[in-house]
Amino acid sequence: MDNIRLINIGFGNIVSGNRVVAIVSPESAPIKRIISDARDRGQLIDATYGRRTRAVIITDSSHVILSAIQPETVANRFVIGKDSHSDE
Repeated sequence: MDNIRLINIGFGNIVSGNRVVAIVSPESAPIKRIISDARDRGQLIDATYGRRTRAVIITDSSHVILSAIQPETVANRFVIGKDSHSDE
């Protein structure tokens, strides 16, 4: 059985690392379209607490999660969490 990896995406919000497909910047038009489409489908999760969106997390269930922390920071937390489980 796979270990569940939890990633802190800021402000006490946590996502399952096993479900993350991509962590991207929200700047480009295609990513803005993905956000808009997810909002229309009811699959957008806004975890920014009113702050500027800096990272967009896309999951394997087509949910789109907005975070106020940088994509690199989220990715580093993902990698650090993954490395700590590899010792088990």
